[in-house]
Amino acid sequence: MNLSEFNKILRQVFLLPVLALLVGAGALSLQISGANATVDLIQDADARISQATLVAKLVADEESGLRGYETTGDLRFLQPFTDAESQLQQEIANLDSIAGSDAEQRRDIVDLRTEHQTWHDGFALPVIATVRGGGNTDSVDLNLHGKQLMDQVRHDLADIIYKAEQSRTRRIELWHQQVHTMLMVLLALALGMGVLIGLFTRNRLHSVSAAYRLSLEILGRRAEELFQSEQQLRTTLDSIGDGVITCDAKGYVQMMNPVARDLTGWTQPEAAGQPLEKVFRIVNEVNRMPVETPVAKVKRLDRIVGVANHSMLIRKDGTKMSIADSGAPIRDQKGEITGIVLVFRDTTMERKTQEALVANEKLAVAGRLAATIAHEIHNPLDSVSNLLYLMRHGATEQEQAQFMDMAEQELARVTQISRAMLGLYRESRAPVVVDLRAMLQEILLLLERRLAELEVTATTNMTEPIFVAAFPAELRQVFTNLITNAAEAAGPGGVVTIGIAQQVASLDGAGQKLQAGAVVTIADNGPGIANDVRPHLFQPFFTTKGERGTGLGLWVSRGIIIKHGGTISLESNTGDSAHGTVARVFLATNPTVNAGGD
Repeated sequence: MNLSEFNKILRQVFLLPVLALLVGAGALSLQISGANATVDLIQDADARISQATLVAKLVADEESGLRGYETTGDLRFLQPFTDAESQLQQEIANLDSIAGSDAEQRRDIVDLRTEHQTWHDGFALPVIATVRGGGNTDSVDLNLHGKQLMDQVRHDLADIIYKAEQSRTRRIELWHQQVHTMLMVLLALALGMGVLIGLFTRNRLHSVSAAYRLSLEILGRRAEELFQSEQQLRTTLDSIGDGVITCDAKGYVQMMNPVARDLTGWTQPEAAGQPLEKVFRIVNEVNRMPVETPVAKVKRLDRIVGVANHSMLIRKDGTKMSIADSGAPIRDQKGEITGIVLVFRDTTMERKTQEALVANEKLAVAGRLAATIAHEIHNPLDSVSNLLYLMRHGATEQEQAQFMDMAEQELARVTQISRAMLGLYRESRAPVVVDLRAMLQEILLLLERRLAELEVTATTNMTEPIFVAAFPAELRQVFTNLITNAAEAAGPGGVVTIGIAQQVASLDGAGQKLQAGAVVTIADNGPGIANDVRPHLFQPFFTTKGERGTGLGLWVSRGIIIKHGGTISLESNTGDSAHGTVARVFLATNPTVNAGGD
């Protein structure tokens, strides 16, 4: 028997019980539907009985309240009558609504409403009016008349309840019959399906047995192929240059390739069956606190994850190294996680190189500002020296006061410049609240001389202060670099425009959630950036300034903005009529700071 015939038998064996069950389900569904309809009718009868009982109680309250008032003349005894009177008509209407399409019940309810109204208007209200007027209501004829009217009301209520109970009894008997019929149908279907399936299975048993033997042969061949594939995979893993650790779904180590064994200091026999947290110990290199393992993170997020930035691996001998990379779930055919694979590498030298590049760029920024700041401070100090000279050599008291004011203004300018320079690289250990408008104004003050040398005009669109949480020294470095780039791109006679705008939390046109924060734009009217240059703008060591540039400014700036959980982008136009470049930086009001940077 070939595979096609085997599949055909399997389909037959599967479809026969399914068809039998569908037939049984159809019959059962019809029976249940009829039983449910009967149950609904029983519930309707119960609802009518309950509602009629409520109306009877209200009628009794009316009568007892009226009798108490008639006997005592005390209005407090009339309160049950008043309370029931305000509710009774609504409850009779509810009873009429529950009756639905039952014409006989609705006629009884009409009679009930009419006879109650007769008792109410023809007996109850006159008695109340007589008692209030001080009259005598002891007349036997009067009270017998009231009793006859009330007896008729009670008779109507009893008749409604009796008919509802009779209807309920008939429907309960019908329900019992339906349940009995349903059980008999189920029993007959079960016996029929059992006999049919048993005969069919017996008829196909020999064919299935032959097919099973064939399947065993196929599985044997596939097992051999799988073994060969596993050996090839193991050789491939041993040849990978990164460390690879595989774990089961509970996070226990199963296999480590040679690089992983070398990086962790654990051998395969030592690590097998150990929790990953014991073999792969990672901590934050800043505070030495344990970091969530990739296994726990993969199980929590159910997707490929990266190792936390600034993670440090503690080897078995206690030595430490910086690492990076990711963990990924291993899934079975059903998509369920059966294990986790961790791939990592030693990034110690890479991190040191990157830190050196960032430090180099900081020094470059500081160096470019040094000459400008020295000149800016030198000019007002020369002015102060000249003013002091004039004050010592024959200046009048009025002139001395004027010279003193001018000297104080120049010294205030020197103080402002020096404070801005000190804040350029004053590091903070944690994010602080930063006024972006004040920061940009300070940077423009520091760059005033450089902008004048380039013959560039700086304009601002910063109407109000906007605050974000950030590392101020790092943001100053970013904005200094972007404004300098914009000024150099604009060239003589060019204009650089700096603006800030508040962004509120909302949804954009694509339905993506926008964070609350600030958008800083730095625009120039230079020639724009060529299309072939744009893909390389944020790459390290790429520069269009020749010997004057390091090629690190935008790369470092992007790393700082990403560290702050923000975004940075450049938009450029090289057209004849409209040209220029806009740098746009978004900073969240309360960001989750990414300590790893870029």
